[in-house]
Amino acid sequence: MYKVGITGGIGSGKSYVCSILGELGVAVYDSDSRAKELMLSSAELREALMSRFGCEVFTAEGVNRAYLAERVFSSEEELRALNAIVHPAVMADFDRWAEEQEGEYVVLESAILFEAHLEDRVDCVVVVMAPEELRLERAMRRDGASKEQIESRMRNQITDEERADRSKYAIVNIDAEELREDVEQLHRRLSYDAVAQRD
Repeated sequence: MYKVGITGGIGSGKSYVCSILGELGVAVYDSDSRAKELMLSSAELREALMSRFGCEVFTAEGVNRAYLAERVFSSEEELRALNAIVHPAVMADFDRWAEEQEGEYVVLESAILFEAHLEDRVDCVVVVMAPEELRLERAMRRDGASKEQIESRMRNQITDEERADRSKYAIVNIDAEELREDVEQLHRRLSYDAVAQRD
């Protein structure tokens, strides 16, 4: 199965791009939501997280996201430790899932594809980009977070320029109507790439 990684900075609209691909019949693996599910369903993962970050990682409702975010977004070392625990489990789950899908290709949606060194686990990378001010505005509105909180998260991610340099395709998400056309064109290209690799 041909695997496509879709990434982009916070507020870039990569989830929206993935939702359009989903409407076009492409199977999309949301690594962020699957990571949260695995944190709850995998006893091994829960143990590793509590061992590294303390029992406060989990509450009766599930993963204590505020506590975890506070720990990892203020420390590069803590973020690396979290990724080293969670990413191997997520990628093993993704590989299993990908084998069960049909269609020309599947998508791995990951905000930190490059930061987590996952680009080697896919055949092709697409970056979704948008101007920083627009990304800030979107993320603040979506998360109900302050400008400072979003800027702090942005600092933990690489720049759009670096993502673009390391990606095969780039999509700019400013206008919703134009974006849909661009994604439909991208879908045709990715389908062609997938068939070409098989042949």
